[in-house]
Amino acid sequence: MKMNGNEIKPGNIIKHQDTLWVAVKCNAVKPGKGGAFNQVELKNLLDGRKLNERFRAAETVERVRLEQKTHTYLYADGDMLVFMNGETYEQINLQAEFIGERAVYLNDGMEVDVEFYEEKPISVSLPEQVVLEVQDTEPVVKGQTAANSYKPATLENGVRTTVPPFISVGEKLIINTEDGSYVKRAD
Repeated sequence: MKMNGNEIKPGNIIKHQDTLWVAVKCNAVKPGKGGAFNQVELKNLLDGRKLNERFRAAETVERVRLEQKTHTYLYADGDMLVFMNGETYEQINLQAEFIGERAVYLNDGMEVDVEFYEEKPISVSLPEQVVLEVQDTEPVVKGQTAANSYKPATLENGVRTTVPPFISVGEKLIINTEDGSYVKRAD
């Protein structure tokens, strides 16, 4: 689908320089002299490179629609992660580095969204939050207030985070998968 350069908005995925880019920031500029343009910060979906590009209103770019399929995480096989499509039962293998640091939050049976472009996986979206158990932390200190004081803790997946002082070993916590931060106790 073609669109004008001034119509690019953050989140749009476009084909530019024969590869896929996602628009991160857009700024419509109308200089006093010359034509208006859209200053767009792009991030490459395949290798993560960044690019700042000017698109004039008369230029056309190809907007890309990605196909999103829900997959279930099965297991890790060395540095490969195995996922299964719940509808077709087809399995795909992805490099652990494809998901990056967030791969530590994958649990057996976890459902993730895999985005495809022309049957090739482009990105994997994990749930925003996961439930993990505290494996190790300092003991609770009586009289210590919970006001803005945190202590280090190690979770069952080996990730280190900071938690409020009232959290003890064995408790289940809700953890943000984007930055590994404590959200709240799990019910």
